[in-house]
Amino acid sequence: MPNSPAVIAENIARVRERIARAAESAGRSADDVSLMAVTKFHPAEAVRSAYLAGIRFFGENRVQEAQAKYPPIRASLENASLHMIGTLQKNKINKALTIFDAIEGIESVDTLAAILTRAGGRPEPLRLYLELHTGEDSKAGFPNLDELLRGCDAYAEFLAVDAHAAEWAILCGLMTMAPFTQDSSVIRRSFRMLAAAKREVENRFHFSNFGELSMGMSNDFEIAVREGSTLVRIGTAIFGERDVRNA
Repeated sequence: MPNSPAVIAENIARVRERIARAAESAGRSADDVSLMAVTKFHPAEAVRSAYLAGIRFFGENRVQEAQAKYPPIRASLENASLHMIGTLQKNKINKALTIFDAIEGIESVDTLAAILTRAGGRPEPLRLYLELHTGEDSKAGFPNLDELLRGCDAYAEFLAVDAHAAEWAILCGLMTMAPFTQDSSVIRRSFRMLAAAKREVENRFHFSNFGELSMGMSNDFEIAVREGSTLVRIGTAIFGERDVRNA
């Protein structure tokens, strides 16, 4: 059974307090950090509870689960944004484009190109994040900075061909997953690598809507906030342990 709406609201408030303290310790404003509720393996009623508690960003790892869960309730989630945060297979791109407002976890030039060529004609802009591999436990993402910059080159070339493309396919930032470890120095190094990659992209390309860092999960989001995260992706700390029986 999912946690009650009251428990979910309490958990969200607790996470926001921790974000605020971490931001303050780094000389940042908590308002600069958005909180995403990761709803993988959690039911629609948990999504509604999080929304009523103030959440406006939601994340799902799999297209199939998002397709079953969100369309029936989407009309009730006014001003909410649904992000694909798992690896997106090419054969799922068309379906993903009908469900999600943002695609994170883009890990290759080929995947980025496939998304860009299919994203035209959407009623709302699609927001894109390139994923950088920053730790041994994280197998997904562009393998290094040079490859990630190749992805940025591909996006820049796409914009050069279509002057209006930036209005409906927006490269807004980078994302990563730190290694799952209790060693805070390893986690911090992962997040600093992503922040450095962001600075390199900004110096080279000057994309008008670029600048977000999607990093930090339930076990490490406070470190991520201190290292510059603008979007933390929280599941367990909001909803409790996932029910994987129907996965």
